[in-house]
Amino acid sequence: MNLRIFGDPVLFHLGPVPVTETMVSSTVVSLLLITVAITLRYIVCSHPEHWLSVVAFMTVESFDNLVEEIVGRSHTVVSTLAGSLFLFIAACNIAGQFPGVHPATGSLATTSALAVVVFLSVPIAGIQTNGVWDYLKHYFRPNPLLMPLHVISELSRTLALAVRLFGNIMSGHLVVGLLVALAGFLVPIPIMALDLLIGLLQAYIFTILSTVYIGAAISAVEE
Repeated sequence: MNLRIFGDPVLFHLGPVPVTETMVSSTVVSLLLITVAITLRYIVCSHPEHWLSVVAFMTVESFDNLVEEIVGRSHTVVSTLAGSLFLFIAACNIAGQFPGVHPATGSLATTSALAVVVFLSVPIAGIQTNGVWDYLKHYFRPNPLLMPLHVISELSRTLALAVRLFGNIMSGHLVVGLLVALAGFLVPIPIMALDLLIGLLQAYIFTILSTVYIGAAISAVEE
């Protein structure tokens, strides 16, 4: 019997721990991103005039500017989180374009984990910026009776982040897979290009929404 977790087939076991297809693909993507980051860091430090250094500077600056526009101030930790989310999701979506590779973001387990990271980052950022009491007070504004609605709102938007990303990536991957199976490899190329564009757009949307939620927590006292 083929064992599945969150719909993902289990490839093998590391002791008692089952390893799924999504775990393997997400780990490979993470290792590739870390390798690229280390390589770019070396190039920036040793050859700052190299065109790859320019690309690295522009990438970091774009995330810094994005966070500053949304949050209203520069915030290195939030910029790092936003950049990590975008690059990981985008890389997973790009990897899904290769034959036989199931995108990690096409699994509800991965998108749920990403949404949980954002969910936990919101109160952490709010408490670090405003303090525990000042941050918690915003749940009781403008009326203490609305506190349950604030909590439900944060839980529902976390669920929406996970389901939105999972639905868009999974549906696009299935459509491309069906077209390849029915029409061959060359015919669905325009659809694959569109699917890739949608994947990058979904990575951007996830990053924007995550930054907005964290920015709202940071600015909770000012509101």
